[in-house]
Amino acid sequence: MNRPKNVIVAQSGGPTPVINNSLRGVIETCRAMPDVFGTVYAGWHGIEGVLKEELLDLSVQSPQEIALLRTTPAAGSIGTCRYKLKSGQAEDFERVIEVMKAHDVGTFFYIGGNDSMDTAHKVARLAADRGLDLIAVGVPKTIDNDVGDTEFKLIDHTPGYGSVARYWALNIQNANEENAGSSPADPVLVIQAMGRKIGFIPAAARLADPNREMPLLICLAEAGLSLPELADRVNDTLKAHGRAVVVVSEGFDVGEIGARRDSFGHTEFGASEIQVGQAVINYLNAQGLPVPGSARTNIPGTDQRHAMLYASTVDLDEAYMVGRKAVEIAAAGDNGFMATTLRQPGDIYTPAFAQVPLEQVANSERKFPAAWISESKVDVTDDFVRYARPLIGHDWPSIPLVDGIQRFARLEHVFARQVLPAYVPQNYRK
Repeated sequence: MNRPKNVIVAQSGGPTPVINNSLRGVIETCRAMPDVFGTVYAGWHGIEGVLKEELLDLSVQSPQEIALLRTTPAAGSIGTCRYKLKSGQAEDFERVIEVMKAHDVGTFFYIGGNDSMDTAHKVARLAADRGLDLIAVGVPKTIDNDVGDTEFKLIDHTPGYGSVARYWALNIQNANEENAGSSPADPVLVIQAMGRKIGFIPAAARLADPNREMPLLICLAEAGLSLPELADRVNDTLKAHGRAVVVVSEGFDVGEIGARRDSFGHTEFGASEIQVGQAVINYLNAQGLPVPGSARTNIPGTDQRHAMLYASTVDLDEAYMVGRKAVEIAAAGDNGFMATTLRQPGDIYTPAFAQVPLEQVANSERKFPAAWISESKVDVTDDFVRYARPLIGHDWPSIPLVDGIQRFARLEHVFARQVLPAYVPQNYRK
């Protein structure tokens, strides 16, 4: 009987609070099928680890540490990267194949967003073209919820989004309480949300106030509002309520921000010279408010995508199931697919786990539905609330504590023996 071929799983792009539960789903499901899958390796820091032949042995890790991946946020366990395999990088693709052959790999799982699904698709296509016994399967992940199509037929939502939506729902509740108390001096609080130019993250602020009792304005980049128009909306709210809480997308157009870009070509708003939230309050304060006091800003950073305390239990469970579904796809011998979550028809939210061709989601970029932006351009509709509310769950996650601090998974750094010559990825050559 032939020994089962080995597995490589890797992660790419920005992390989420639940990304490691998808990883856990892959590991535990592979372990449950020893006749199908051999040793499970992790590409250390994503596809870069594959290129460098840095493969963390996950099969030697204790079941306890693997179980703790459920409530271990971000990507510290196996690392992530923002390295893109571009079509013209023939040497990188050859290296990937060499590493797979050298370590008898028959399955490659890639956890990530749009660009990661493109990488998985290219590996799947290359394997098919070469007649290799290699299956590539994508596992979706992104807090932006921008993978797939606007009709929600390829994927209803990505693992990671439910947790960042819950983060914003709860934080806006607290911010509103603070603003209500401090409004005589600080009547305007502007809070900047992640999301590039896709508005699902700032839109989630409405979940804090579905009945619209707060003086809350939500400014998506897609709404097409200008800075002077935003100032007018803020001033109208101040005249009516005496205060305003403004959630603004980091992609809101405030003019030149000295943008920095990652290797995928995406703007890194948090690393750019000017923060959008700061630009908005600078403008409001320069123009003057119709009430006493000043506008001030909060600019949350990467805590939006790594704060496990805010993780949605629905998101955690679905992230695991998507990882498990990916393994089931591979076990069935299906190459070139992504595990996906779809929403069953009906008033009660019911997810279903399925598969879609990677070529349909590779480099896709879902847009925030225009119909979900209110006529005022500073709010979202009830249809969005009905879509997003089930994703944030009802309960707090149960996070183990030791001596008062969180107990995260700590994997042993046991790596596969390197058998190939050292390699420098093409993007890093001078």
